[in-house]
Amino acid sequence: MNEITRRGLIFGAATAAACGLLAGVERVSIWAFADSDAIEDDPGSVKIVKFSDDGAWLGIFTLAKVRKNKSEWKKELTPLQYDVTRRAVTEFAFSGALYDQHALGLYRCVDCGNALFDSKSKFDSGTGWPSFWEPIAAENVREKKDFSMGVLRTEVKCTLCDAHLGHVFTDGPAPTGLRYCMNSAALLFVPRKS
Repeated sequence: MNEITRRGLIFGAATAAACGLLAGVERVSIWAFADSDAIEDDPGSVKIVKFSDDGAWLGIFTLAKVRKNKSEWKKELTPLQYDVTRRAVTEFAFSGALYDQHALGLYRCVDCGNALFDSKSKFDSGTGWPSFWEPIAAENVREKKDFSMGVLRTEVKCTLCDAHLGHVFTDGPAPTGLRYCMNSAALLFVPRKS
């Protein structure tokens, strides 16, 4: 291992410890993934479960992945939405519009509209980010190992467009014991009409 790599690992571990990540508490991400014009992952099709805005199951569909380059995403998203969903930046705790949202409704991906979470699985984790004990459908999110802060975590991404949503932790409530800790900037809340 060369000296630059060794220093990077030590700095990453020290920063993660200082941010409280070793204790399982997510803090503001001070690093972001490379901001390139490249499109992530292989293009292709994916299976997702579609839901109406009132939460009704519409079926399983095979769709082409939503693919856009950096310039296209920047035209469609606010700077914060872009940084969170395309660069994996974490918004400040208690700063997002949805962490204290208690109305009934559906949470969709702000980038592509894919249904992600139902308010029925939302709970107050005390962390300052919207938290859910399960996604609305397992097919609609995907999990990926993440070592970006020098600590192994599990990143949660939208299956349809690869937007970064947040991370999942194993300190949630029953029945799953999971805490899907999401960024408000990655979610679009659709209130239930009925």
